[in-house]
Amino acid sequence: MKKNKGKNLINRRDALKMGLGTGIYSLSPANTDVTNPIILENKKKGSTDWQLTRVRPDPDHHRTSLVEGYCSKQSVKAGGQLDIMVSANPAQSYKIDIYRTGYYGGTGARLVQTIGPLIGKSQVTPQKGDKNIHECEWEVSASLKIPGDWLSGVYLGKLKTLPENAGEPYWESYILFIVTDQRPVDILFQCSDNTWQAYNRWPNNYSIYTHPKGSQGPWAAVSFDRPYGRQSQYNDIVNDPLSFGSGEFISFERPFSYFLEQHGYDVAYCSNSDMVTPGRALKAKAFLSVGHDEYWDIRQFRSVETLKEKGVNLLFFSGNSVCWVSPFTTSKSGNPLGRIFRAGPYGAQNNYAVSREKDHGPFPERGPDEGLLMGVRNIQPINGGGDWIITKPQHWIFKNTGIKKGDYIPGLIGWEYHGDAADIAGLEVVAEGIAWMGGKVPSKWQSVIYPGPKGNFIFNASTIFWAQGLSSPPGHTLPWSHYNRPHGPDPRVQQITHNLLRKAIL
Repeated sequence: MKKNKGKNLINRRDALKMGLGTGIYSLSPANTDVTNPIILENKKKGSTDWQLTRVRPDPDHHRTSLVEGYCSKQSVKAGGQLDIMVSANPAQSYKIDIYRTGYYGGTGARLVQTIGPLIGKSQVTPQKGDKNIHECEWEVSASLKIPGDWLSGVYLGKLKTLPENAGEPYWESYILFIVTDQRPVDILFQCSDNTWQAYNRWPNNYSIYTHPKGSQGPWAAVSFDRPYGRQSQYNDIVNDPLSFGSGEFISFERPFSYFLEQHGYDVAYCSNSDMVTPGRALKAKAFLSVGHDEYWDIRQFRSVETLKEKGVNLLFFSGNSVCWVSPFTTSKSGNPLGRIFRAGPYGAQNNYAVSREKDHGPFPERGPDEGLLMGVRNIQPINGGGDWIITKPQHWIFKNTGIKKGDYIPGLIGWEYHGDAADIAGLEVVAEGIAWMGGKVPSKWQSVIYPGPKGNFIFNASTIFWAQGLSSPPGHTLPWSHYNRPHGPDPRVQQITHNLLRKAIL
């Protein structure tokens, strides 16, 4: 890929301004490569109007049936077609404003297309099916051919009702889809949408965790052919008014993508479902797992193993990742990647996996040891909260941070994490400490880095909350869990992330 010799350079005055009062001399990429499509895209005019203004939950709090919708597939390439299914109850007209999320001068998104006005109708709430699945068979409300010039990204469609009479309120929610591409790229950002769907409680507390037989067994399945309801952990993790229809993207991943595009990183996006084969990611220098990335089809695991062996850098800015084997199966609409279910734990014969089998099985599958890929594993207890404590400040990932041994980032560990570092040659524990489940039960987490086979590296931040330390986009709500909360953007987290990304892409 063509490189700009001026890339990653900043002048001394700017560096001093960034470090003033913190002791940190941040070396932000300040990418000025005029061929970088992310930079060109983010020069376009953005708008804060992408945010939801008026949302009314139903009495059970899991959905907003006044207007809600879903898309025919999780991701689509430019030039492809996407069907959009919408229900409005009571029936009323509505429109769809489609925004690409990014930085856009701090506004957070850019309006790319408006569809409508459209005539709305109330569509049927599905009855439960096999494995307690709730899968919609709604009529297509609008079909969207993705323009060839739409850049890869996470796109929000804001549904807005159009009242017939003046003085009546309008109502809103989101649909969400990912535009993918095949261009060579520095960074591939994998959205954790399998996990969004696993936790999605739409229409009325029906997720992969709510089967009458229990919350951890193989009995429940979920479908992508349904709207995303409210952020599923709104009582315990993040009560976000923007969350209706957006899965967990806004809560746990958006601050990372906002940060990447703010600093001009050459990034493309994909769904979990795009990783059942490794081809797309082999065109990237770095593969990112972000946020809450718990549910992986075994084909995803094998794809990312291939990336490691081929020299792609793997960066897990996530927690509770690669925890459950979740095979894709075909939905009623014919989407071959339209359903998932919990088939069994990753972990081979490790204690965590064996105890899961004993307590919640039998399961039809057992996944390999995720620690041999990520460097660390899922542990028990897996959830809680704590500080991210530095143990190896001399490591290059801490360059220009001013960090000393024992320094910590308050509240950055949560709500789930990793530990039990694998026995891998060259693996280093760069941060570790205690997370407290329920504020009192201790669990030891670890953040690690180790060398790959072709000069690449694998890093694991070991927390869902890492992105919270990078940025605070418009409308963002900080999470909290187990009596613990991150503080938001932190220059040390930002610099560590710059150090890792620059090493990964240069």
